[in-house]
Amino acid sequence: MKVKALQNLRQKLKKNEPIYGLWVTLESASITEMAVALGLDWVVIDAEHGHLDWKDINSHIRAALRSDTVVLVRIAERSTTLSKRALDIGADGIIIPWMEKVEEVEEAVRDCLYPPEGRRGIGGERATAWGQCLNEHANEANENVLVVPLIENINAIPNVAKMCKVKGIDLFFFGPADFSASAGFRGQWEGPGVSEQILQLKDTINAAGKHCGVVSTSIQNLKERYDQGFRMLALGADSGLLLRSLHQSLKEVNRDQMPATSLDPADGQKLTDSGSENKK
Repeated sequence: MKVKALQNLRQKLKKNEPIYGLWVTLESASITEMAVALGLDWVVIDAEHGHLDWKDINSHIRAALRSDTVVLVRIAERSTTLSKRALDIGADGIIIPWMEKVEEVEEAVRDCLYPPEGRRGIGGERATAWGQCLNEHANEANENVLVVPLIENINAIPNVAKMCKVKGIDLFFFGPADFSASAGFRGQWEGPGVSEQILQLKDTINAAGKHCGVVSTSIQNLKERYDQGFRMLALGADSGLLLRSLHQSLKEVNRDQMPATSLDPADGQKLTDSGSENKK
């Protein structure tokens, strides 16, 4: 755990300054190294979706050691086992998906705290310098660990205000696509009315003295999200940023096209300069 980095991050939020980061979905630890080299405030290693295994997660965490970049792991579900394992190998905090109820948030916090406040076991891994600094880490971890509930279901709406009162929570993150799906708009990033609902919840969270995060979908959206009051701002996901750049370059040489879900290149769609799509 990088206590100084966590303290710096919280200090920025206390001043209402934005904290910029990257959502990591690809296995190469060089991605996290780049984020660190560019001075990003945080990275989230996505262990819920995709193919990252514990070896990959460990490599990403190692790439950010002794830096000012906070490393969070988005686990697959609320779990004592998953939380303590990520923290034991050096993660600075956890993002927990699909938080809907106050009790779930309380349990998520307990997963990340040592007893008597929580149920995290004390392990002899990187977090404790392989058992050499058990006392030091155990006495600083509870105060500094970052636990971030992910709001991505409309069922959470009536409970968010009470979630903000849970001790140990500084930040909430929104998942617009899943939020939209739960509202009946599957496949849309922000379906009808969803944007307004998320902004209302953001206002509720901010009014409680907490902060909100979201992944931006473009440079313009990054600016819009800041203006809307979001302070934990993802520049994007690594794969998404790469694809944005590829599309931009391919468009310049009139070779841009959209992939097909069938993964059959023959089903790809070529994009014209006007934005219309023509079957190849």
